[in-house]
Amino acid sequence: MNLHGFVTEFWPSTVDGLVLGSIYALFALGYTMVYGVLKLINFAHSEVFMVGTMAMLGVLNLLDIHRLPGGVELMGALLLCALAAMVASGATALMLELIAYRPLRRRGSSRLAALISAIGMSFALQQIFALFVVGKPGHPRTDPVPFPTLMGHAVMFRLGVAQVTSDDVLVVVTALAMMVALDRLVSTTKLGRGIRAVAQDPETATLMGVNLDRVIMYTFLIGGVMAGVAATLFGVHYAYTQATVGQLPGIKAFTAAVLGGIGNLRGALLGGLTIGLLEFYGSSIFGTQWENPVVFAVLVVVLLFRPTGILGESLTRARV
Repeated sequence: MNLHGFVTEFWPSTVDGLVLGSIYALFALGYTMVYGVLKLINFAHSEVFMVGTMAMLGVLNLLDIHRLPGGVELMGALLLCALAAMVASGATALMLELIAYRPLRRRGSSRLAALISAIGMSFALQQIFALFVVGKPGHPRTDPVPFPTLMGHAVMFRLGVAQVTSDDVLVVVTALAMMVALDRLVSTTKLGRGIRAVAQDPETATLMGVNLDRVIMYTFLIGGVMAGVAATLFGVHYAYTQATVGQLPGIKAFTAAVLGGIGNLRGALLGGLTIGLLEFYGSSIFGTQWENPVVFAVLVVVLLFRPTGILGESLTRARV
C-alpha cells in the first residue's frame, strides 16, 4: 500500500478518473435504459460502443485526417466523427433489438435465452470486425489500431498539480451535456413518458395506447447513440480502437450502472464517475495491476450494504 503515492497523485488521478468516468457514464446509459424498460441486460452493448469507434476511424481514414490545427476544421472533423459514430452505434443497437431480442420476445422466450443471444451477437460482431474491418479474411486483427491525433493535449488550466487539457474538458463537458439532455428528454417529452410508462408497467402502458415495440426500439436507439458519443470521446482522448475495445469498458460501464442503481439515469452518471475515480485512486495506492480488482471489490462491498445501488433503485422495480 502506497499512501504517499495516493497523496502525490491525488489531483492527476482525480482528473483522469473524471474523464474516464464520464465515458463510462455515457456507456452505462445503454445498459440502464434497456434494463429499465425490458429488465434485460444487453451484454452486446459493448460491441455497440466498438462499432462507434470503428466508424470514427473510418471517417478519419476516408478524409485522410492526421492532425488538425484547431478552429473550424477541428470542430468540423469532431462533429463529423461524432455523427458517424452515433449513426453507426445507433444502427447497431437497432439491429440487435430487431435480430437478437424482438423475435425472442414475441415468442415469449425466457430472459436467459435473450442473454445467450446477446452474448452470441457480441462475439459475432467482434469476429466480423476483426476479420473484415481492421483485419482480413483468415487474418483477424485484435491488436490496437491507432487513431490519427485530432486534438493536441494543450493545457487549459491546472487543478492542484494536475494539468487539465483541452481533450479532458471536451470529454467531461460533452458527457455532462448529453446526460442533462437525455434526462430532460425522458422527463419532459412524449417519448419519455412512453418510456417511463413501459418501464413501470408494460401491459398497462399497452392498454393505454403506448406502442410497445416503438418504445423499445427508441430505447435501444437512444442507448446506442449515447454509446456512439462515448466512442467518439474515447477516440479523441485515447486515440485507438480494436475489435475487443468494448469488452473491459463494457464490463465497467455495466458495473457503473449497477453501482449507481440500474434503471436510473442519474445513477449511471454517478456510478460512471465513481468507477473512473476508483480505478485511478486504486492504481495510485496499490499499483496499476490492482486497478480492476479494486473497482470490483468496492462494488461488492457497496452491494452488500446497499443491494439496490447508491441511489437505491430496486432491480425489480427499476425506473428510467
